[in-house]
Amino acid sequence: MTKMRLGIIEYIDSAHYLPEHETCGIVHGHTYKIEIVLEGEKKENGMVMDFYEIKKTVRETLKNYDHRLLNDILPFPSAENICEHIHADLSEKLGYPLSVKVWEGHGKWCELNGLE
Repeated sequence: MTKMRLGIIEYIDSAHYLPEHETCGIVHGHTYKIEIVLEGEKKENGMVMDFYEIKKTVRETLKNYDHRLLNDILPFPSAENICEHIHADLSEKLGYPLSVKVWEGHGKWCELNGLE
């Protein structure tokens, strides 16, 4: 079978601060663009996974981060730690190898690539 990759993009708005950081140590917010790519083999139904199911699962996970102070979730909510946290949540829920890319505003991103 041939492996295929499926991807979706979602957005969240969240506040955070980075303790003891010179410029980011005060509370501020970002619109985060979250890119999810999963990899798997096409099933008999012609799909790796239904986009509807992917989006539903991702949205359920991201609602825990949306319009929240991320410091309530992570002690140091850097882009790297946010990406790692979301990746762990979604890897368990989606059950496929996946990549998560978190864009912090424009032009800055972190990616955790668990694809082969």
